[in-house]
Amino acid sequence: MKFLRNLLAVLVGLFIYSFIMLFIFIGILSISSSETTVSVSDNSILRLRLSGQIVEREVEDPFASLGLPGAGAREMGLKELKDAIGHAKSDDKIEGIFLEPRFFMAGMATIEELRQELDAFKSSGKFIVSYAEYYTEASYYLASVSDEMYITPGYGMLEFNGVSAEYMFFTGLFEKLGIEPQIFRVGDYKSAVEPFMRKDLSEENREQISAYVNSIYDHMLDAIADSRNMETEEVRKISYSMLARTTKDAVDLGLIDGEKYYNEFIDLIKEKLDVEEDEDVNMISYRKYNKSYGEPKYSKDRIAVIIGEGNIFSGKGENQMIGSESYTQLIRSARENDRIKAVVVRINSGGGSPLASDMIWKEIKLTAEKKPVIASIADVAASGGYYIVMACDKIYAQPTSITGSIGIFGILFNAEELFENKLGITFDNYSTGEYSDMYTITRPLTAFEKEIIQRDIEKGYEIFTTKAADDRDMTIDELLKIASGRVYSGYEALENGLIDELGTLEDAIEEAAKMAELEEYRVSYYPRQKTVLEQIMEDLGADIQTRYLKMKLGEYYPYFQQVQELNALRGQQARMPYDIRIH
Repeated sequence: MKFLRNLLAVLVGLFIYSFIMLFIFIGILSISSSETTVSVSDNSILRLRLSGQIVEREVEDPFASLGLPGAGAREMGLKELKDAIGHAKSDDKIEGIFLEPRFFMAGMATIEELRQELDAFKSSGKFIVSYAEYYTEASYYLASVSDEMYITPGYGMLEFNGVSAEYMFFTGLFEKLGIEPQIFRVGDYKSAVEPFMRKDLSEENREQISAYVNSIYDHMLDAIADSRNMETEEVRKISYSMLARTTKDAVDLGLIDGEKYYNEFIDLIKEKLDVEEDEDVNMISYRKYNKSYGEPKYSKDRIAVIIGEGNIFSGKGENQMIGSESYTQLIRSARENDRIKAVVVRINSGGGSPLASDMIWKEIKLTAEKKPVIASIADVAASGGYYIVMACDKIYAQPTSITGSIGIFGILFNAEELFENKLGITFDNYSTGEYSDMYTITRPLTAFEKEIIQRDIEKGYEIFTTKAADDRDMTIDELLKIASGRVYSGYEALENGLIDELGTLEDAIEEAAKMAELEEYRVSYYPRQKTVLEQIMEDLGADIQTRYLKMKLGEYYPYFQQVQELNALRGQQARMPYDIRIH
């Protein structure tokens, strides 16, 4: 009987496995069949419905068509959005853009690039109209580039009261748990350690924050005023005093063109398109629209755009992480590929391991000896992120990018009180040498051990600053004046010589082509996009948990992620001051 029960269990298991595989196979077929070329009707509108997180490149969700829980909760790709807008600019079938900013998450430089692409679209003479029930500060800034802006009357809302940078401090938590952070750093502004040693901002940190936040917001106010045909000081007064408290206030003050319900807004679009009242408006999403036109013209000469997003660490790269092993391999391959005539390094990282950053820096340095290498900073390239880009021939950033933070720190946690006094756990050991257990978390460091670690940190800072000074053609004294872990906006970085130009990724690509003396070329993006099957296998693994948490936690997921990353703070770190979010 036991044998029969086991046999039956195996047969049931095989049946369930076969059913699941059949289900996946049907899904693959449906995905493949859906990737046919899309036809665009005349007199169409490109609809940009922005929700979720905007990342550098979009990854196709292989489960989107299967109706599974969490499926379809996809990230939007900045590249794909810009491709659609750029192509629509010269497409006779597209009459305008319907911008519908919902609750989306994006860094300020990402929003800036998207806004600039929309502004370029307007030069074609086509219109952009936006509509939202609720405009956040970020979504209003993006939508303000539109020819006309509308909002739901009455209960609609506009957040226009300035930006803030918020920080999370863990000192009180550690005090309750009985954990002592033993901190080592160089530089007055290397404030990445402040969450572990303070409960509020230091004066030095507050100084740098006020500088880059005001720099970014001044740029935003200038751009809004220009788009809305207003004076900057008028817009600033509205923001600082929060004068637009209702939708009617927003209209009266000139921030919004009118209050309309959705059906009234659609009627307005029909008028613009000269469509009869009882007819539908031809709208197409950017994802479908991107399938309506073919690949770029073939060229044997290529420019490689190598994208790096997330924390920097040693090893192979993962989702939203820059692994030194994987990233250096991409750079090395681009250097050795004769078809690739220039490289653009696109970085969106607040840093991480200085060792990993240095390995990537070296590969970029070697590549720059053979062909042009241009850097494009996205939302942030600070600390270890800046370490990577400083080796490039030329560095581009947005006015709203965050960069700098040239500095090193280290943390070693002492959890002796937690173990002994709160958990009742004690430790004893035998060591072959006096300092064999120096990096333990079960006792505090001695004064001599602290001195050893501090010297290592100072040596790391010396290496970082020496290379930065050499790469940026400065004396070490000039570099040290703007280093010390200080963070800068793109504007400030340009003034201080940390970057060369303000511009988009496309500007960096054009400069790479110019330096390589290319007239015709094709842009290739790396790392390559996964195939549908590869994505399915990945999503069947641990990534499903990540996607589920992102879907459930929404805007709070980054805070959860920040707590998780505490475990990674071992050894020397070249990171920016924690995780800066401007909202």
